[in-house]
Amino acid sequence: MKITYHGQSAIEISTEGKSFIIDPFISGNPSATTKVEEVKVDAVLLTHAHMDHILDAAPIAKANNAPVVANPELAAYMAWKGVETIGMNIGGTVDLGFAKAKMTHAFHSSGIIDEENKNILYGGMPAGYIIEAEGKVLHHAGDTGLFSDMKMIGDRHHLDVVFLPIGDHYTMGPEDALQAAEWYQAKLVIPIHYNTFPAIEQDAKAFVNKLEELGLKGKVLELGETFEL
Repeated sequence: MKITYHGQSAIEISTEGKSFIIDPFISGNPSATTKVEEVKVDAVLLTHAHMDHILDAAPIAKANNAPVVANPELAAYMAWKGVETIGMNIGGTVDLGFAKAKMTHAFHSSGIIDEENKNILYGGMPAGYIIEAEGKVLHHAGDTGLFSDMKMIGDRHHLDVVFLPIGDHYTMGPEDALQAAEWYQAKLVIPIHYNTFPAIEQDAKAFVNKLEELGLKGKVLELGETFEL
């Protein structure tokens, strides 16, 4: 299994000759090293409707003839853009054929802001995903604050990898993410959702060092970096 970090919360996972991407925000990220047209995937998974998570979903889905997986409201929005969608909701699982994705809850907001018309489109409930593939279990927490059910998720799923937001301001900051990591007890913690904008600037290496002080393993991925699990 290969994991590629495209910046912000965009994670690409390749397994058994297939791949999918979660929350593709590439063209709007000034630090991105990947071009949207270079992304070749078989599915696109979205955690919620904020633009820094869905910006490139439709272009990638259309270019790859790939479905977009999202909550029903966000799936409807994506369908209006002319892409195939799989609408699902929290607690449900979708079988992509090469991987299974279970939608978990997250504590955040979710909406699409239309600045021109001063309108906000409801984007459904925010979520995370538990991914099962190749006998491994990964969890993308989505955009979220700290909540105690993270411990339940860790107890039930024996996670190999967890992707945790650390940016603060809009999500958990490093201190709360450390608590989340203790509850998840994943074999590997990868920080996400930081340094894209000034409001979420963080020292990811310092976060990983603090993880190690707690007896946990962390890894900082550079933009565009791929590693094998």
